[in-house]
Amino acid sequence: MKMLLELLRLMRPHQWVKNGFVFTGLLFGHAWRDTALVMQVVVAAIAFSLVSSCIYIINDIADREQDRSHPKKQNRPLAAGTVSVNSAVVLAVVLAVTAFALAYWVSVTALWIIVGYALMNLAYSFHFKHVVILDVFIIAAGFMLRILVGTLGVDIPPSQWLLLCGLMVTLFLGFAKRRAEIIALTEDKTSHRRVLEHYSPILLDNMIVITAAGLIMSYSLYTMNPDTIRIHGTANLIYTVPFVMYGVFRYIYLLHHQSGGGDPSRDLARDPHMLIVVGGWLLATLWLIA
Repeated sequence: MKMLLELLRLMRPHQWVKNGFVFTGLLFGHAWRDTALVMQVVVAAIAFSLVSSCIYIINDIADREQDRSHPKKQNRPLAAGTVSVNSAVVLAVVLAVTAFALAYWVSVTALWIIVGYALMNLAYSFHFKHVVILDVFIIAAGFMLRILVGTLGVDIPPSQWLLLCGLMVTLFLGFAKRRAEIIALTEDKTSHRRVLEHYSPILLDNMIVITAAGLIMSYSLYTMNPDTIRIHGTANLIYTVPFVMYGVFRYIYLLHHQSGGGDPSRDLARDPHMLIVVGGWLLATLWLIA
């Protein structure tokens, strides 16, 4: 039982909340009444969860020596030695095969998107995570592929505004993650992630400010866009903008004063303000467009 729990922890199921991006097209495409389509999106989200867990395992295998010098990551199963490398490899293969099979059931397009996500993340793990700025753009691209598998993968046309907002929020989270890593590794920031030597606090703070402003502005313009008003039948989505603004500002506060920002999934689960604002935004949005 203990080994099963360690294998489950190796999969990082708490990170599956990120795959909520897969449901974006279902929500903003007004497709939630189509039962068959909902089932396709749910299966696509499961496939993305499994393949992302596979990538996490591969990353942990590759980084296990570096993780042992990290104040938090040293407790991960591979770094701590509670799971063997062989067991991790077998689990990664099972997860990948299952994910690809589920994606193929959804559509060939969904399969190619998930295969592309896996290949991109392997390239990231073994090279591009050391390339300054590009590393964050690849992280953002992973979230964009989640949106695309829940739109193009199930024949829901993706909104350009939706993609722009998604890009801004994922870049914001990516640069915040790098800033949190620098805060956590103030004494020897290069011992865990080499790319951190190319980042400085002021550089990352500037990028966070730019992407935060881009996120708020792009979402605000989306709510006022004539096509958005026509599709959703309401001009009142503008009233959800304060939720977005508060969430962004709260996240920046957590980054600088509560040792947050390194893991959005944990920050969302642990901070009541983030839970309330995200829940409030979701309920208000559903009420307005449904």
